[in-house]
Amino acid sequence: MSFKVGEGEFIVSVSKEEVVVPEIPMHEHWLPLSNLDLLIPPMDVSVFFCYKKPLPEKYYCFGTMVGSLKNALAQALVYYYPFAGEMVANTMGEPELFCSNRGADFVEAVAEVELQCLNLYNPDDTVQGKFVPRKKHGLLAVQATELKCGSLVVACTFDHRIADAYSANMFLVSWAEIAQSNKPIISIQPSFARSLFIPRNPPSFHSSLHDLYVSISALPRPSDPKPGFQSEPLINRIYYVTGENLNLMQELASSNGVKRTKLESFSAFLWKMVAEAAAAKVKGKKNLVAKMGVVVDGRKRLSNGDKNKEAIMGSYFGNVVSIPYGGKPVEELMEKPLSWVAEKVHEFLEIGLTEEHFLGLVDWVEVHRPAPGLSRIYCGHGKEEGPSFVVSSGQRFPESKVDFGWGKPVFASYHFPWGGDSGYVMPMPSSTGNGDWLVYMHLLEAHLNFMEVRAPQIFWPFSRDYHFNRH
Repeated sequence: MSFKVGEGEFIVSVSKEEVVVPEIPMHEHWLPLSNLDLLIPPMDVSVFFCYKKPLPEKYYCFGTMVGSLKNALAQALVYYYPFAGEMVANTMGEPELFCSNRGADFVEAVAEVELQCLNLYNPDDTVQGKFVPRKKHGLLAVQATELKCGSLVVACTFDHRIADAYSANMFLVSWAEIAQSNKPIISIQPSFARSLFIPRNPPSFHSSLHDLYVSISALPRPSDPKPGFQSEPLINRIYYVTGENLNLMQELASSNGVKRTKLESFSAFLWKMVAEAAAAKVKGKKNLVAKMGVVVDGRKRLSNGDKNKEAIMGSYFGNVVSIPYGGKPVEELMEKPLSWVAEKVHEFLEIGLTEEHFLGLVDWVEVHRPAPGLSRIYCGHGKEEGPSFVVSSGQRFPESKVDFGWGKPVFASYHFPWGGDSGYVMPMPSSTGNGDWLVYMHLLEAHLNFMEVRAPQIFWPFSRDYHFNRH
């Protein structure tokens, strides 16, 4: 396979494909998805890690590193056995986990390119279809790729229906812990206790959930795409945002003695930028509405300050997320100060920051089963014309902990071109540890180009020289 990189091309050759099964197989059994899992449509998430060539070579050749990865994966799958299973339909037509010990697909490959030459700013050219594996049959696929310079790229693709980012992070850290110690010992034992999400009887939920979620059976049939929005594909790019600029955003987003979080402040800034980009792209178009959602992890919300519950929820493997969102006229977002926009972000976020919100969401799903439910922000623009996107939080991305025994990664990122009409943004802390962020964006090309021109001091196209030289 030949792929472009910069002005030239590089070859990626698959040298081996196999299936890694759990070292100790589980008894075959069925594991139902929780009601919160059932809100996730069939889609895959990828994550990749870049490691510099380790020394000395006699201990760290590609063969020994791959062997260590596979051995540790076989042991990690004993604890995280759902990743070794398959997704099947139950008698109601809903997806359900069959814990079959099938195993995870493992691909070994070689790329005729050096780490310093990878254009990671544009992952569509250098990452997608090259370094992140395509999940074919099971629920997890892994690819280890040796680069020309001796560096290594380790990538995973997993089924989002069984794991959110928090759960994937748990797995990655456990896998690395086993590889480092060469012992089947992990710091957190994952829990699959679906009893944590049993619906109440009778079910009860706030009417606001009807505004945030919709039964797929109630969705209208797809119509012709609206000019300027769904008619164009979304692309992927990775940016660097400095800690100094994040602090400045936070200062401008805070007012009247109320300090906004960095995520609220950045989301508010991005909301304004996307609104401005939409207005510039469709000049003269009136009544555009820009919608933005923010992913909320419900683990601490469901703990409600109880330390025992917090420990239980902290080890739970599955989806415990909600996506509250807001929609505002593009003109209003452009005209109002950043502090006003950040206040609106905080207001719609507050809806998803309670225990009752998540308990109600479990009940909402139960009422609508077996028809699948879906976050309305996934549905794109709906009746209102304008851009929509979701901001997730990768601040707990465990980049520094994914050390398989040959050092910490010098670069890591999620890769999530989820295929819907809405965009997706994942800010993650830079591995330099200086407060900078790496931001993965899946948005319209015209909007990304606009933001680069409009705010070049904020959105720095990822530079390998700037980043790698700090390690």
